[in-house]
Amino acid sequence: MNHDARTSRGTAEVVSTHSVFGAPCWVSLTSRDLEATQEFYSAVLGWRWRPAKLGDRFRVALAESVPVAGIGAVATMWQMAVAWTPYFAVPSADEAVARVQERGGTAAVGPLSLPPGRAALLADRDGATFGVWEGELISNWETWRRATPSFIRLHTRDAFDAAMFYGEVLDWASERPGCCEVHYEGGEVVLRSGGDVVARIESGALEAAPDPTIRPHWQVHFAVPDVEGCARAAELHGGSVLSKGGDEAVLRDPDGAQFTVTSRHRR
Repeated sequence: MNHDARTSRGTAEVVSTHSVFGAPCWVSLTSRDLEATQEFYSAVLGWRWRPAKLGDRFRVALAESVPVAGIGAVATMWQMAVAWTPYFAVPSADEAVARVQERGGTAAVGPLSLPPGRAALLADRDGATFGVWEGELISNWETWRRATPSFIRLHTRDAFDAAMFYGEVLDWASERPGCCEVHYEGGEVVLRSGGDVVARIESGALEAAPDPTIRPHWQVHFAVPDVEGCARAAELHGGSVLSKGGDEAVLRDPDGAQFTVTSRHRR
């Protein structure tokens, strides 16, 4: 893999995790049934699909031609729970895994070679699952980043403690050029990359709670024009509505994965 920030490949530019590091770079869903999953999210979010470089078990979701997320039919193969998971860009997946384990987190899967890169699925010390990705980012990365089709929020036991953990693993607020900035605003930890808010961390989750929505977890939010319409479509296509406010709804797909739809004007 070329370690330059950008490499010419014909007229396209390839961005790697050596230039965009520590920031959320993708969200992915593990699935048991790829076709059924595609049908549900097409109905609820209007997504279209294209093949992924990773092979037949994977698809890339498109919203208005912008890549939004990945879906992999790997839950059964890797003995993983069905869930939406954010991935963070790292220069070295092996180093990230070692840092997580040194700080009391766990490695669930990987690092695995998934050309054009390497990935690992991890959990922080409070049990919230996340991934790391080393390698090339998706085509049209800058378009994806500017469109901000997805947003992530960590519900955790202690936001300050979680920020310390992720900061040490992902080099947040380090002296490295291009690192993510960490700010404390209104009781939340706010992560910025290139000046843009890319994640938030909030306290209040209960580690031993029987309800998985209360336990520490990363929640993936998708910006949509019609929250109410998405909620109705989810129920009509085998999903459920866990909660709903004026400009946000927490939904669950038929496989059990939960996600949030948020009005586009909210961030």
